[in-house]
Amino acid sequence: MPSSRLSFSRLSWLLPGLIIVFAVCYWLVFSPSSHPAYQYRTKPVTLGDLDTTVSATGTLAPLKEIEVGIEVSGTIKTVEANYNDSVKTGQVLARLDTTRLEAQATQSKASLASAHAKFLQVQANVLEAKAKMARLQELKRLSAGKLPSQYDLISATAELARANADEASAQASVEQAEAVLAVNRTDLIKAVVLSPIDGIVLKRSAEPGQTVASQFQAPVLFTLAEDLKQMELQVDIDEADVGMVKAGQPATFTVDAYPDRNFVADIKQVRFGSQTVDGVVTYKAVLGIDNSDLSLRPGMTATATIVVNRKQGVRLIENAVLEFTPPKIKGSGKKQGLIDSLIPHPPEFDDTKNIPSLIKSQQVWTVEGGELKGIAITKGSTNGLVTEITEGAVKAGTQLVFEQKNKP
Repeated sequence: MPSSRLSFSRLSWLLPGLIIVFAVCYWLVFSPSSHPAYQYRTKPVTLGDLDTTVSATGTLAPLKEIEVGIEVSGTIKTVEANYNDSVKTGQVLARLDTTRLEAQATQSKASLASAHAKFLQVQANVLEAKAKMARLQELKRLSAGKLPSQYDLISATAELARANADEASAQASVEQAEAVLAVNRTDLIKAVVLSPIDGIVLKRSAEPGQTVASQFQAPVLFTLAEDLKQMELQVDIDEADVGMVKAGQPATFTVDAYPDRNFVADIKQVRFGSQTVDGVVTYKAVLGIDNSDLSLRPGMTATATIVVNRKQGVRLIENAVLEFTPPKIKGSGKKQGLIDSLIPHPPEFDDTKNIPSLIKSQQVWTVEGGELKGIAITKGSTNGLVTEITEGAVKAGTQLVFEQKNKP
C-alpha cells in the first residue's frame, strides 16, 4: 500500500515537468525568432524603355475609292475590265449597245435641220414685211400723207410684228433642236464607260447582256481603288483614350491574314466628329500605311497599337511588385508568450493596404537580413505590365518582393 502511494506521488510530480520540457523544446524548435516563417520571391528594378500605348481596331481602306456608274439606260454590249485589273485614266471599262441612242441622235439631227429651214423661211417673211412697210412709208411721204390709208399702215405694222415674232420662235426652235441633239450625242459618249483614275478594279457588277436603267439612280458597274501601295487604316478610339492620341504618333498593327507580322503605321488624323454605337462613344483616327508589297487588302480588320508616350532609360518594376501586401512586421505588435505561441492563430496582415493605382505614391518592399523593409516610391507611366519609378531610393538591380510563401 505505501508503495502504491509513492508511485502515484512521483507520477503527479513528473507529469507537469514533462509537459514543461516538451513545451520548451517545441518553442525552441518552432519559434518564429529562430526560424523565419516566410520565404520571399523578388523581382529586380531594371533600366529600360517604356512605351505607353492605346489599342484600337478598324478596317483597311484605299486612300481613294471610286464607284463608277453609268448615266444612260441600255444593254451592256461588252465588258473590258475584270477584277484586279490595273486600269489607266480614260481606259474603256464597258460599252452599251448604242443602236437606240444612234437612232435618237439621227432623229434629233433631222429635227434640227427642219427647225433651221423653218427659221430661214420666217426670216424671208420678215424681209417681206419690212419691204412692205418701207414702201407704204415712202408712199405716205410722196403723197404728203394722203396715201396710204391709216388701215393699211396699221395692217403692215402688225404684219411686220408677227414676222418678227415668228423669227424669234423659229430661232428658239433651232436652239431647242440643237440642245436635244447635244443630249443624244452626249448619251452616245456616255454609253462608253471610261476609267476616271489610274487604279485597280476592286469590284465589278457588269456583265454582257445585262440591262441597266438609270432613270432614278445611276447603277454602279465598277469600284476602283486609286493606289493600293498607299493605304489607310481607320480605327475607333475610345473617348477615354482620344485625349492622348495625336497626329504623328507611331503605331503598329496586325491582321488575321499575317498573325506573326507587325505592320508599321503612323497617325495622320484624329477626327473631331464622334460616333456612338451601343452607348459607346468613339472617335475615328486615320493611320497611313505603306503597302508597297501589296500584302494588305481593302476591308481587312486590323488591331492597332498606338504609342502615345515613349520614355527611354527609366527605372522599371513589374506591376506584380505593386500588388504585394506584406504581413505584419515582426515586433510591430505585442510579444507572444510561451503559451500563446503554442496556440494556433490566423495569419495577421499589415493594416496598411496597397494604395490604389491611380495614386502615384506607394510603398514597395525589399528584404534585408531576412526581414521586410519598406521603401516609398512615386509611380510614373505604365503599360499594364511594368511601371516607371520616378522617385524613390531604389536603383537598377534592387530586389523588390512580389510574393511570400510559408516555409515548409
